[in-house]
Amino acid sequence: MSIQKSYYKRALFLFILIFSLSANAQVLRKRTTLLMGGRFDITIVAKDSLEAEQNINEVIAEITRIENLISDWKPDSQVSQVNQNAGIKPIKVDREVFELAQRAIKLSEITKGGFDVSFAAMDRIWKFDGSMTEMPSAEAIKKSVEKVGYKNIILDSIQSTIFLKLKGMKIGFGALGEGYATDKCRAMMLAKGINAGIINGSGDMSTWGKQPNGTPWKIGITNPFNPEKLLAVVPLEQQAVTTSGSYEKFVIFNGKRYSHIINPATGYPATGLCSVTVFGPNAETANGLSTSLMVLGQKEGLILLQKHPEYSCLMITDKGKVIKSKNFNIKHFKAKF
Repeated sequence: MSIQKSYYKRALFLFILIFSLSANAQVLRKRTTLLMGGRFDITIVAKDSLEAEQNINEVIAEITRIENLISDWKPDSQVSQVNQNAGIKPIKVDREVFELAQRAIKLSEITKGGFDVSFAAMDRIWKFDGSMTEMPSAEAIKKSVEKVGYKNIILDSIQSTIFLKLKGMKIGFGALGEGYATDKCRAMMLAKGINAGIINGSGDMSTWGKQPNGTPWKIGITNPFNPEKLLAVVPLEQQAVTTSGSYEKFVIFNGKRYSHIINPATGYPATGLCSVTVFGPNAETANGLSTSLMVLGQKEGLILLQKHPEYSCLMITDKGKVIKSKNFNIKHFKAKF
């Protein structure tokens, strides 16, 4: 999706656990490919191999179409055109892009900037490759986010235009795009009568139906303190799940752990949590919520989630404590360190 997304995205924590590949005269086919700058795992259950492979091709074509619309690193995409004309003029975009921007701004509003669709303009002053020896100055941190601010995005619903008021501003859907694409592909497959599958875009996962043997899909959540082991195995049917986290990219100054996920409202890295997994009906929304909860922290994050009762979460603090939202009701959930 974007080379910038590592600053405002998640580590890949989710894995599909497939225990049965054939039953009830159905076959399962899976393909892994690179799309939106990340890994996509596409799993389809169909009546035969040919149908499954054909539908995987259709999913890839749909994701590619979406990428060509919203990528902020492809210079000819509509989003890139918006960014190139920041401070100059509004740009007319497809209704699909406009409505995605509307939803992103709404999320920016309800998180009071903890999520901000204009984060793409953030200066990369934090380094998580081992090269940092001291924290950036407060002045440098403040300057790094001076072009960030969703309130400076002007939408014209009648003309279907997006205008960025400040030169140098940028918008980016790196924290929503994969979830949006997986949701779109799930809806497309269901409309075609494909009754089971998983679309996993860099850890943003939309599932539907069951495995060929009639059992639910099983999703493994990686233990952030031991990435070779699973923290939990969760059965899912028609649902979405996303994880935001920082178990690989962080720095420690004065005994405090700073995540690679930056708060776009302040320019400071998120602290306190090392991963947040959100479950719910929609991967795009779950994606935005998981990133927002990492930024907002445990207390404010749980308050935000209460406003979205159809979504639940599993948080893991920097000290290894597992916290579940009050409405977390995943059956047969098993957490294990």
